[in-house]
Amino acid sequence: MPHPGPPPPLAPTPVRPPSGAPPRLWARCLGGGLALWVLAVLVTCATQNTNLLPTLILLGSFLVPGCFALWACERYGRELGTGLLLGCFVVGGVLGVLGASVLEYYLLYPSVPLFLGVGLIEEAVKGLALVLLVRRHRAVRGTRAGLVLGAAVGFGFAAFESSGYAFNALFTVRGTISLRGLVETEVLRGLLAPFGHGLWTAILGGALLGARRADGRFRLTGGVVATYLGVAVLHALWDAVNGIAVWLVYRLTATGAERALFEFGYLPRPTDRQKHLYTLFSDGGLLLVALAGVAWLLSRTRAARRAP
Repeated sequence: MPHPGPPPPLAPTPVRPPSGAPPRLWARCLGGGLALWVLAVLVTCATQNTNLLPTLILLGSFLVPGCFALWACERYGRELGTGLLLGCFVVGGVLGVLGASVLEYYLLYPSVPLFLGVGLIEEAVKGLALVLLVRRHRAVRGTRAGLVLGAAVGFGFAAFESSGYAFNALFTVRGTISLRGLVETEVLRGLLAPFGHGLWTAILGGALLGARRADGRFRLTGGVVATYLGVAVLHALWDAVNGIAVWLVYRLTATGAERALFEFGYLPRPTDRQKHLYTLFSDGGLLLVALAGVAWLLSRTRAARRAP
């Protein structure tokens, strides 16, 4: 019998091509983080253990912004660099909060244009933080890169700022601890986080990096200045909505005596009708400002997709 030859080589096992779908770690972290935050609230309420308050504040303040950072790393980490994205989120957020605090302390005082001053200062320091962090990455330019990195800076700013607001909401005017105030503040700021700092700085970042030259130099074009002023106005309107709502309610419904008290800085006890109108104007105002920002961001996103 002839000697059998060597066995034929085994055919390679077919490998399934990658689907390209992101692992969606951010979604799992959002769900798991929300469950942990609710558990922390329940345990703190049950035990009255004040040692849990920092955990509650940090988890609630960083949940939504941190999940955005994870999403950005999953989606654009290879293109922009995970280190740069996380640096914009952490370092950019801290630099923005510190810079805004210093400038607002020395430049602002109670006045009618206070909210506009806050918007101009905070959007400027976030934009400068973005420029500082990407200045050595000369290849990072274009509207899409600016939208993502600007949003990272804005969400980082929002996370650190929210932790401060939550800490302040913890204490009442009588010096006692209000867990309810802390929880309400974190819930509200968590729900509104996607429509605030992250959105505004994304728009500004898109303009800054969209106007960046091929050699890495930044240009202060008319479009960049107009975008900066526009997001500052959106920021100011967002902050001023509650005050505008109060003013509108008393202009429309207040009697002569109530208007006199209002002009002297006193707020008379509101009626049920005034309470309903205030809720309508304040919530409606926030919705209009949020829709304007989202529409602006979507237009920038579409322009970035059409760009070569």
